[in-house]
Amino acid sequence: MTALEHPARRADGPGRPPARVPFPVVDEVSRHCLQEEEPETVHIEVHLPGTPDPARLKAAFAEALRRHPRILMREARGPWYRRRYEWELTAEPDTEVVTFPAPEPDALKRARERALAKAPSLAASPPIRLEVVAAEAGLASRPEPGPDTAAGPGSVLFLTVNHTALDGPACMRVLATAAEIYAGEGGSPAPVAPPPTRAPERPGTAAQPPPDAPSGWAPPARVLRGTPEPSPGNGLLVDELPVPRRPKGSPFTVNDQLMVATALMISHWNREHGARPRPLRITMPVDDRPRDATMPIGNGTRLVEVPFGAAELAHREWTPDAIHDLLRRTSDRTRALKALPRPQLGHGARLLTAPVLPVTLRAAVTRGLRRAAAPWTSTTLLSNIGRVPYPLDFGDAGRAHAVWFSAPARLPRGLTVTTASTAGRLHVALRWSKTLLGPGDGAHLRDLFEHYLHATEQTERPARTERTERAGSGGPDPAPPGKSGGPK
Repeated sequence: MTALEHPARRADGPGRPPARVPFPVVDEVSRHCLQEEEPETVHIEVHLPGTPDPARLKAAFAEALRRHPRILMREARGPWYRRRYEWELTAEPDTEVVTFPAPEPDALKRARERALAKAPSLAASPPIRLEVVAAEAGLASRPEPGPDTAAGPGSVLFLTVNHTALDGPACMRVLATAAEIYAGEGGSPAPVAPPPTRAPERPGTAAQPPPDAPSGWAPPARVLRGTPEPSPGNGLLVDELPVPRRPKGSPFTVNDQLMVATALMISHWNREHGARPRPLRITMPVDDRPRDATMPIGNGTRLVEVPFGAAELAHREWTPDAIHDLLRRTSDRTRALKALPRPQLGHGARLLTAPVLPVTLRAAVTRGLRRAAAPWTSTTLLSNIGRVPYPLDFGDAGRAHAVWFSAPARLPRGLTVTTASTAGRLHVALRWSKTLLGPGDGAHLRDLFEHYLHATEQTERPARTERTERAGSGGPDPAPPGKSGGPK
């Protein structure tokens, strides 16, 4: 349930307090479990071929906030014994939301570090910030400037979101409105072509759990420790790849290919670090909200967990037939899991957030249960935004040609994979807890992900060659990247 679905309480009249909205389940659970060492931030970066005018962008973003008033909120103060946290809605921002930091060396790197290390305050409205920094020369994904775009390295919009209040798709909706206002076009931003969808189920058939899914009761495998950094927080690596090709008539989607590549990446990593095969579970956010101006603003995704059995991922030759079989099973599971009705965080979270005890006592119980349930937490999170459904055209600053998202990566998961596609390219962000992995580990995982994602494209039986003859005789995985390097 999002903040928009809660009726606001307002006492009209002079001197009356502003409207208040009770925290939904997702917001309250996140609020209970906040940690300064690893802030719960969503990082979004939008690459433009030009640079927006500061005054126009600030005015456009301010107007976009007014058009989506539920983003203008701050945590309301209250006594320790209150039964609910509440959002206090404001008419205007409390702080300067849009800033243009002074140019500095490694501007992109520093902006990413700020996005991961410093969450916008919940005490100030809105709990987001937008930084505009100069892009670095030589960025591979940058297109040539258009006729209406000034030549130069371009710019990057860094949107940092406090995940206790909002999620990435909701903030992207607000940014799309700001782009439409900045460019001076009337109406709502037109969505691009929707991503491919599966055929609907037959009418009258109830959604059922996938019949061959491994048990969800066994503790799943963890991402094994690599070479962690001495400082706390999150690390980040972004990459750009071709959108994976799907053989014609395939029953699976690109999302299924990303899911399989993530599972094989972690299985390979753990095998390299001496682990025996264990089941995996990958959390997958599902967003059913509309993408137009009526989209509810808040934390609106629900989480499902896609299981993989130990035997499915055991070390073997990943021939095209074997990967096709794994993709088919994954497709059946994701379809069934998406169709099953389920609260955002499950039925247990509703009980935890029932306003029976004061929030301080519920917070202590929630944190204790989170620690106790850590062994059963899913292995990782894969958030596939899909095709960015807005043109993000900023007029004289140009249209976005690359968009990266990243989701928090606190332990016990310690690793998240977030993907989006723009202009026919797949933008991948690997984010990890520094207490689990280091930059070299992230680069190796990136190479493994790219290797197995490419393997999901090769699901049509290839022509017989000397190499495939050796593979058919039980040889090793075809050229998996090693720790000293990979395809890059």
